[in-house]
Amino acid sequence: MAKITLVDDDENIVTSVSLALESHGHEVKAYYDGASGLAALENEPPDLAILDVKMPRMDGMEVLRRLRRTSDLPVIILTSKDEEIDEILGFNLGADDYMHKPFSQRLLLERVKAVLRRAGVEGEPPAAAGGEEGASRPLKRGKLTLDPARHDCLWDGKPVKLTVTEFLLLQSLAQRPGFVKSRDNLMDAAYDDQVYVDDRTIDSHIKRMRKKFREVDPEFDAIETLYGVGYRYREA
Repeated sequence: MAKITLVDDDENIVTSVSLALESHGHEVKAYYDGASGLAALENEPPDLAILDVKMPRMDGMEVLRRLRRTSDLPVIILTSKDEEIDEILGFNLGADDYMHKPFSQRLLLERVKAVLRRAGVEGEPPAAAGGEEGASRPLKRGKLTLDPARHDCLWDGKPVKLTVTEFLLLQSLAQRPGFVKSRDNLMDAAYDDQVYVDDRTIDSHIKRMRKKFREVDPEFDAIETLYGVGYRYREA
């Protein structure tokens, strides 16, 4: 169904997760250190990467950091650290989802399914933001052009590489310029019902998205923050 690269130095985790994924029809390639995993991800990109944080030669956060320089590949982060700072850092670097060890295989499979669905893998079209009508058609708002079918984003004709989650968040905002979307609204647009994320996760995604747009246009200010309320898209 999907090609998945798993990078984790724990042999037991690799064996159990691989078996669970393969039992659902996925093709799994496993690597036991960050450097080898990054090389594989760059040379033969899969549909999804699952990265452990603490690994030899290169940790999962550094793998994600380097990967995001050139790729919007969906990524799920695994960690045995139950520390909020790691989760925030992971989302700031562009992770699509996050799981703490120990975790149930069933929950991991649901997370994998949700991320793949949002990415349009397994023959399904990419998830429409908030289920709004016309969400799969190209959308133009001022300098912004979004094409959900191709997962393309242009700003003033220049490409902006967004992760699946960032794309869905921006699509939700741009569909109704001037209207405020709360963090809960944006969570509903970008995540499946069974996936819980903290409010700060949305803030991290928005911060990273703004940074990407300002790399192509330093004057970018189309995403407004209304403190204590949420965000809205301002069409120039």
